[in-house]
Amino acid sequence: MNTLTKKPPASGTLSLELLLGALTAFAPLSIDMYLPALPRIAEDLRASQSVVQLTLASCFAGLALGQLCTGPLIDRYGRTRPLYAGLFVYVLGSLGCALAPTAQALVAMRFLQALGGAVALVTPRAVVRDLWSGAEAAKTMSRLMLVVGVAPVLAPMLGGFVLQHTSWRAIFVLLSVIGAVALVFTRKVLPETAPAHSKAKSLWARMGELLRDADFVGPALACGFAYAGMFAYIAGSPFVFITLHGVTEQGFGWFFGANAVGLVVMAQLNRRLLGFIPLHRMLRLALTLYAVGAAVVLAVAWSGAGGLWGLAAALFLFVPTLGLVGPNAAAIALERHAAHAGLASAVLGALQFAAAASASWAVSALNDGSARPMGIVVAAAAVLAWLAGFVGHRARARAASTEQPPRT
Repeated sequence: MNTLTKKPPASGTLSLELLLGALTAFAPLSIDMYLPALPRIAEDLRASQSVVQLTLASCFAGLALGQLCTGPLIDRYGRTRPLYAGLFVYVLGSLGCALAPTAQALVAMRFLQALGGAVALVTPRAVVRDLWSGAEAAKTMSRLMLVVGVAPVLAPMLGGFVLQHTSWRAIFVLLSVIGAVALVFTRKVLPETAPAHSKAKSLWARMGELLRDADFVGPALACGFAYAGMFAYIAGSPFVFITLHGVTEQGFGWFFGANAVGLVVMAQLNRRLLGFIPLHRMLRLALTLYAVGAAVVLAVAWSGAGGLWGLAAALFLFVPTLGLVGPNAAAIALERHAAHAGLASAVLGALQFAAAASASWAVSALNDGSARPMGIVVAAAAVLAWLAGFVGHRARARAASTEQPPRT
């Protein structure tokens, strides 16, 4: 089968892949850059740590809702016009965050910022599915993580640098500038890749197709729960590293960046392994490794074994495995839905960030002054991801076994 479904732009795919990766990086940039500032934001706005952590949960909720709204729009109106509008809203929301007078206002502006940024998450996955399918789509998504992976490496360090020289508000001003630059380059680089729109099926009919497809539901849920574990780590790590273990804001950026480098390396290893291991089997292997890493994080967080360096080592074992889960789960989920890749991409992304919002809320709600809440939520998410992946695989196998062979 030809894995290329639509010819890439004549200028080549490198600039397109760089742009798609940069757009996908909006979420980690928006989330990770201000993580070192959470303790300072709480102090400046005279709010509790739990209230300030709601700015993270509201961002996740905005990303989830925004993606659900975006999917049907980019299927109906094309990939580019909704993306332009979303990036404009992102710039406005970022400026609103910079000017927020209270923690409650910051929560609201983070939600608006995330609504706009959600378009930048849905569109790249849909564009990849417009151009590739199967293992080639998974390899392309793995390549995008080369760009995406730079954001978690640089964002906390950049945030720490900004905090050293000015206030946390400058972080959001910088994000608004990044959004404006992305808007300019998107207009120059991104072609329209959407297939011709068909009005034959309603939104609810297309949603029904997605939810009845075991090859979509299993990998999508597995991907969502896997990201929940990742964002439990993101929500809990500033308190664990900076407050609990006394790591500096810049030092936290180095710890965070090391895990991001590991994630990028694993994503590139995934490209190599797909040349030898079938896509569905690769996903099951990745989910097993993810669950093992999460179990180690829970054990170390619960026992305190090794102190700071023990926990850092456990997280380094756990976080990079997402580089094996994410690209493969996304490629499988989108494979059968080229005709409405926008909606499928939106549901996939909304599941990720709805789970992420729940995970960050759970870490905040379970806060007991230790690393245990982070470890508990990480482990619970990994178990659910593993179950979703394997239950989805069994449902797919049963469906295949009941198909009658054609008569000869």
